[in-house]
Amino acid sequence: MDDKRIVELFLARAESAISEVAKKYGRYCRYIALRLLGNDQDAEEVENDTYVKLWQSIPPNEPDPLKPYVGRIARNIALNRIEERSAQKRGEVALVIEELSECLSDPAGEELGESFALREALDSFLASLDEKTRIVFMQRYFYTCTVREIAVARGLKESAVTMLLFRARQKLREHLHKEGFEL
Repeated sequence: MDDKRIVELFLARAESAISEVAKKYGRYCRYIALRLLGNDQDAEEVENDTYVKLWQSIPPNEPDPLKPYVGRIARNIALNRIEERSAQKRGEVALVIEELSECLSDPAGEELGESFALREALDSFLASLDEKTRIVFMQRYFYTCTVREIAVARGLKESAVTMLLFRARQKLREHLHKEGFEL
């Protein structure tokens, strides 16, 4: 079933919308959650919570395309779980946040992820990258893959991935500065 039809089912409050989105994007939700949480049971719970959040948010929202909307919800729920249990365990998520902290700051007290201008700037930055760099950047900073995992998946040396990410962060910092964000 196509995304538009699934959204129409949500808008019509048809319970089949949940089963359709589960068929189409269930594995995608679980993958995102598993990458962040590292636990099958938690990933399954995040997947189910994503369906609840979709039910609550459509309507009023009418996402087009649906896949990134579903992915963002799953990712936010997983990140909230990490924050809730944020015990002493730093893990890969903390490393990713630390790496990006030199590029990003909290603009004027706004929620970083909710700043529309920042999202626009990040979108234009990603569009400016070559495909290889964009994929590596997203694997590291969206899916929180380790440098080793990226190197193996892309057929690169770890040092090459590290350097590529370093240069991409420098470009991001420059891009955000040009866009008027204080660093």
